[in-house]
Formats: sequence, structure tokens, C-alpha cells
Amino acid sequence: MAEEEKKEVEKKEVEKKKKKGAPKSIDPATLKMIARAEELEIETIFDRAEKMKACPIGAGGTCCKNCSQGPCRLPLPKAGIEGEDERKGLCGATANTIAARNFIRMIAGGAAAHSDHGRGVAETFLAAAKKETEYYVIKDTKKLLEIAPDFGVALTTGKGEKEKPRKIDDIAVEVGEKALAQWGQQEGEVLTARRAPAKRVELWREIGVFPRGIDREIVEIMHRTHIGVDQDYKNLMFQGTRAAIADGWGGSMIATDLQDILFGTPYPLKSQANLGVLKEDMVNLVIHGHEPLLSEMIIVASELPEMQELAKKVGANGIQLSGICCTGNEIIMRHGVPLAGNFLMQELAIITGAVEAMVVDIQCIMENVANVAACFHTKLITTMSIAKMEEKNVIHMEFHEEDALKTAKEIVKTAIENFPKRKAGVMIPDEKSDLIAGFSYEAINYHLGGTFRGSYVPLNQNIINGRIRGIGGVVGCNNARTIHNNDHITVIKELIKNDVLVLTTGCNAIAAGMAGLMTPESAKVFCGPGLAEVCETVGLPPVLHMGSCVDNSRILMAATEVVKAGGLGDDISELPAAGSAPEWMSEKAISIGHYFVASGVYTVFGVTFPTTGAPVFQDYLFKEFEEMYGGMWDFEADPIIHAQKMIAHIDKKRKALGIDKARERVLVDMAARRELEAA
Repeated sequence: MAEEEKKEVEKKEVEKKKKKGAPKSIDPATLKMIARAEELEIETIFDRAEKMKACPIGAGGTCCKNCSQGPCRLPLPKAGIEGEDERKGLCGATANTIAARNFIRMIAGGAAAHSDHGRGVAETFLAAAKKETEYYVIKDTKKLLEIAPDFGVALTTGKGEKEKPRKIDDIAVEVGEKALAQWGQQEGEVLTARRAPAKRVELWREIGVFPRGIDREIVEIMHRTHIGVDQDYKNLMFQGTRAAIADGWGGSMIATDLQDILFGTPYPLKSQANLGVLKEDMVNLVIHGHEPLLSEMIIVASELPEMQELAKKVGANGIQLSGICCTGNEIIMRHGVPLAGNFLMQELAIITGAVEAMVVDIQCIMENVANVAACFHTKLITTMSIAKMEEKNVIHMEFHEEDALKTAKEIVKTAIENFPKRKAGVMIPDEKSDLIAGFSYEAINYHLGGTFRGSYVPLNQNIINGRIRGIGGVVGCNNARTIHNNDHITVIKELIKNDVLVLTTGCNAIAAGMAGLMTPESAKVFCGPGLAEVCETVGLPPVLHMGSCVDNSRILMAATEVVKAGGLGDDISELPAAGSAPEWMSEKAISIGHYFVASGVYTVFGVTFPTTGAPVFQDYLFKEFEEMYGGMWDFEADPIIHAQKMIAHIDKKRKALGIDKARERVLVDMAARRELEAA
């Protein structure tokens, strides 16, 4: 049997196992709410996934609708790459051209989503720096001073004896202006991308993919993929790579940095996750989406004495905030606000009957939540001018930074006044798990090295001595085409069982929290002996919650810090590390995956991959890319094999570094210490 046919048979077997009597989720709370939805005859995404099957040609990336002569649907190849010349669209575009165009358009969509988020943060940051809004202030001046030099902003004025520190406000204004300029910049280099290891920066410049400006790279993708423009899949990927780097090392990174300066850099704190965080005797306000600008104000508003008194006046014992998706990740990281669930659970939260209001901003918000809310007393509140819904029962309270608290108070008040209107039959699942969140790359630094000796050296030492096998960045969405949270948790458990420390963001982070994998105590139960020992020694969970999907930039910076700490190579591509998105579904995931690949990381995606219909192009991504960037794409639907591929790659990198054998522990005597000091 040919290798391609064997893979196809294995893939079909995996799909059969998933479909044959398999539950829709591995989470008990989710299953309870799915069952309740069925009893109440309320349609959810789980029902729609059964009714509507994915188009195999579209899923394989070979459906082109970039002009009105199509869509041109190129059937999947029957035997490897034979007969490739026969598969063409009306204009003659080959499967490779179509798949590459579609792939980089996904990068453009994902980069635009993250980077437009970042632009909004930069605008608010600049308004705060200029004192144009009373609601936002510079909280983390330490981080401001740390990142200012990256934007070429001086921290002092004068020279020699006349040198003196600049005012914080002046530094903040200049940082805000320089940061905002990265979007419209037409030439030069995106400044924050220079933070990558020197070897990586040199490689990007040599290949010619160093991004010039965030918006420019996205626009150029849209031009290149218009009919009759770029028809060389390798050249198309050249621009896709430049745009992805502009996202990860540009728009997303700037968003994370400026959010930290405005709202505080996260440090570890305790909270909980799952639908059990909702309270029957309290006003439940669920915050869903991706931006923390409004949610920060909702937290302030909910704590006001007048709001607490109003809640008690209507018969509630208080106000319970909870989060879904990445807005939830933002507010748990800084305030400990619990997580109600991830992407596939947004309808189910409302089905508990206990949610007075769900407030949404941007990204990953299902239009059907409005239909579900109409079955209950729940108020659905949209807040962004670019993200409205046409349903009549949706309330729109538009957010503007100049009156942010006023809008937040209106939202909280709406939720409180809705409490007495609850219908009978509230059903909140008992399930909830403790977790530790808040692991910014700065927090990892101090958690390992202590307050006065913050350093990534202890992490590197434990990788070198073999207690920690390597690092796995496991991130990404949920996907209704696979069992909810199953692939996330299976991949993570397989990694930590094999002593791989996991860094996570987004819906994967929420899944891990729900599964109880984010406490130091979980290390004894789920980890191999080496990782368990490290976690027990420093009080670290084996899975580190690093934030929202825009915060994947934290993982890039953590990898850069590992390179700087020494002993594990000169570039990210040399680290014993691998990336994964087991249940990905959004365009943002493709952009994230690609900027990790371009940064030198072996990256595996699960469920499906949008290039399977163009095997030549897929081979380019899966094989030739490693020769160019040191990182490469891979696809594996089976979560166990998925994790094992990551581990095999980590072992390959350990061998290349000469640390593939665990070192014996040696008691260092005084003579040996003197030799170390002398060296």
C-alpha cells in the first residue's frame, strides 16, 4: 500500500472511532447542557455539526471563489501528486496556486483580527498617555520603561552630568505614537520584530520576509491573491510569511505589551473554570470575546457600592462575573475572574438559565447565541461598531474609551435588573476546577529565579539535565468537527506524561483549566517523574496559562528568553520545543501557526488542514519550509500520534544539542565551585 493511501486509511479509521457512539464532549458539564438543550429542543452548534458536513474540496483548500467565474472546485487527487496538471480552474490556476492563495488569505484574516485588536489597544493607550480619558491610566511603569527602547524611545534627556530621567507621561506618549505608527508604516521594519533572537532576525532579513508595516503586509496578500496576480505558490507563501511575522511579532505583541502596561502585567493567581462557577443566587454576567478594554471597566462597575446595593435590592446576593473565550482569559489573568467555558460552550452557558446578560465584543461570537438567549431571559449585549448582529432581541451598547465606565455601568445595571425575570428551571452543573493562571513570560522569570534573581537559567538547566524533556506550546480554538476538548486534553496529558512542560493560551488553556491540569498538585498525578519533581520543587503547574490567543506573543518572548539564558542554542529553531493546535478552527489559528513556523518552531495542527487537496504545496510547507526557516508545518488528527510527533521532534533537537542523555547528579565541592567561578 502506498504511503499516501495508508495515511488516508488511518485518517478514516480515526474519523470512524470519533463518530461511532462517541460523546460530543469529554466534559461532564458540557454533556449535561447538551442533554438539556435537546430536552428543550434548542439547537446548538453540536446539532448543526451533525446536520451539515464539511465540503471535502473546500476543506482540502482547492475551492477557489476569488472571481465570479467560479467557484472552481478541484477534486482531491486520487493517487499522490500524479495528474496534477489536469486539475485547473477556469483561469488555469493549479491546485497549488489555489491552495496557497486560500492559505495566505487565512493568514491575512487572522493577522487582521489580531492586529486590529492591537490597533484599538494602541489608540486607547495613546489616549491614556495624553490624559484624554480618565478611565485608563498607565499602571505598569516598569514594563513601559522596559519596552520603550524597542521603539527607539529615550528614557533620559541631556548628556553627561545634565542627563536626567524623562517624565513617565512623555515616554508613554512617544511609545504610543511609535507603536501606532507600526500599522501604517510603508517601509523599514516593524520595530518589535527585532526582539527575536539575533540569528532569527538575520535569517528573516536574508530571505526578505522581515515585515515593513502591519497593514501593508495584509493588504499585499489581498492584492496578490486577486485573479491574475501572483500564481507561484512559493512566492505567495513569501508574502504570507511576512504578514504572519507582522502579526505575531508586531500587532499581537504590541497588543499584549500595551494591555499589560494599561491593566497590569499578569502574575500567578488562583481561580476556577467551568459552568459551575455560575451562581444561582447571584446576578450572572458573562463576558465573551477578545478585547479587555471594556471588560476591565465592567469589573470596576460591578464592584461599585451602588451596583452591589442594586443587586441586593432585586433579591440577589451579589454579582458574579465570568468569562468565555479570550476576554475570559484576559480577566482571569489579571483579576481572577473565573472562566465559564470555551468557544463551544457559549450557547450552553445561556442554556443553564442562570445568565442575566452576556456581553460580547469581537471574534469567535456565534450569531446563534442570540437565538438561544431568546429562549431564556438572558440579555445579549453587543458593544463594538464592527461587530453587530441583525437579530431584533439583541441590545447594542457601543463602547467608546471616553465614556467607558458609563457604558460598563449601563451593562451591569441591565444585567441586575434582569435578575427577577429569570424563568423557572435554572440548571447549573456542579463541575468546576481550581486553576492557577497569570503566567506572563515575566512571571515565569521570577517564579523560577525568585524576586531578586529572576532568570530562565533554572528552566534551561532542567531541560539540559533531562528532568524537563522540552517545551510544548499547545494553543488554539475548539472545533465542532471533533469531540469537544478531547484532542486538547489528550495531547497535553501525553506531553506532560513524557516530561514536556506545556505553555498554553486561548481555548486550549480553558480546556486544561477545566480538566484540572493547572495546579501544582496535578503534576504528581499526570506528569513523568522529571517534570513532576520540578513542579513540586518550585510550586509550578505542569501546564502554564499564558493568556488569550493574542498573547501567543508571550510564548514567542518566553522562547526568546530561553535562547538568551544560554545552553540551548542560538535560535528558537534549535530549542527542544514544538507547537500544537489540536482543535483549531479560525483564520487566527493559521496566522498564529505560521508565525511560529517562521520563528523556527515545528508546529502540528489537528482535526483538518486546508492544504490536503494540493499535495505539492503541502509538501512545501511540511518539508521544504524546515530547510528555509528551521520550523515546519505538520498535520495529525489522532491526538496521541499528534503528541508523539511533537515528542519525537523534541528528542531530535535534544540530540542535536548533545543533551539527549540524562546527566547524572553531581555533588559540587568547593574546588569545583572555584573552577566554575574562574570560568
